Amino acid sequence: MTRTTSAVARALERIGRLDPALHAFVEVWPDEALAREREAAARRLPLGGLPFAVKGPSGIRSFAARRLIAAGGSPVGATSVPGPGTHWQTWGLGAHGRTVNPWRADRTPGGSSAGSAVAVATGMAELATGSDGAGSVRIPAAWCGVFGLKTTNGLLPSPDRSGLASAGVLARSAAAAEPYLRHVLGGGGPDAAPALPLPLPAVYSEDLGFAEVDPEVAAVVRAAVDRLVAAGTVRLLGRDAALLDPVRAWTAIRGGSPDDPEAVRVRRTNDDRLDALLAGGALLLTPATPNRPHGHEGPGDLYSTALTWAFNLSGHPAASLPAGFTGDGCPVGLQLAAARGADVRLLAAARAVEDALPAAPVPPAAGRAAAGR
Repeated sequence: MTRTTSAVARALERIGRLDPALHAFVEVWPDEALAREREAAARRLPLGGLPFAVKGPSGIRSFAARRLIAAGGSPVGATSVPGPGTHWQTWGLGAHGRTVNPWRADRTPGGSSAGSAVAVATGMAELATGSDGAGSVRIPAAWCGVFGLKTTNGLLPSPDRSGLASAGVLARSAAAAEPYLRHVLGGGGPDAAPALPLPLPAVYSEDLGFAEVDPEVAAVVRAAVDRLVAAGTVRLLGRDAALLDPVRAWTAIRGGSPDDPEAVRVRRTNDDRLDALLAGGALLLTPATPNRPHGHEGPGDLYSTALTWAFNLSGHPAASLPAGFTGDGCPVGLQLAAARGADVRLLAAARAVEDALPAAPVPPAAGRAAAGR
């Protein structure tokens, strides 16, 4: 008689085999995870012991984690975030060392939800919680080749006093993120993101009117958008996405000065322009980051957040999903933004986009990490 290995046991096995090389976790809870899985099965809870990871040691106390546990999810551990003294956030420090990108070990996975992205990319968890104050879910999602969603600001409790940060989720795909939408956001029944009529109206912008984008990153995203148009998934609208650079406004608000005149001006102007762009249920499509993953020494003068933090200021939900790869093997993310509160519609749109693009492959680190220790 063949004995079936449980989902949590498989996740724990992968953590034990892969994490000494990837450094995605700061804590692992095998006994508690297996016990929660048994309890979920005994009580016939809807998630049935789904193995998920939480962002950082405090993540287990988050609203999202509590809702997932109540629905029968089983947290397997806490993932890495930037270590002490790290002033730039595209990094992570796990129990065994700095977190590495599962596609290229010499590159960062992004941050600050670094370990969460690596965990789901390599199958060490089926989904993971994150938080996003400037791109901290979408950037690691883009650089690890997975799906990452920042929810509408204010929809869930914010981990940041400024209100710029919003809770989010990372998963291998938009479809795999549906349990989060259903049980954390209360997004409906088994089909939490119903199919939308195609083609989806959308606006494409390479740079939002101000960012300097790596030409190869831009080319990968543009090719993905062209494929969506050819497949009949997307219909591009003739609207110009010319936003103001939010760097000074974001910095002022994050620093505790929301009434700074420049911050107020930028916020009002961009809100008006985004409302016009997204009118009628349109999506806004951009690269998730202007650059490819940088090395572990830091980003230098580049702002990896250049295309993400505008939506933290405006509050719109935004997601990153795999668009392809640069010639040197680095994943590139396609960012989708939607109207405030349209999180369910955004996830449904992301599912339609995924269906029209090539399936995201499994990172090579998932198979060779143990051999490379």
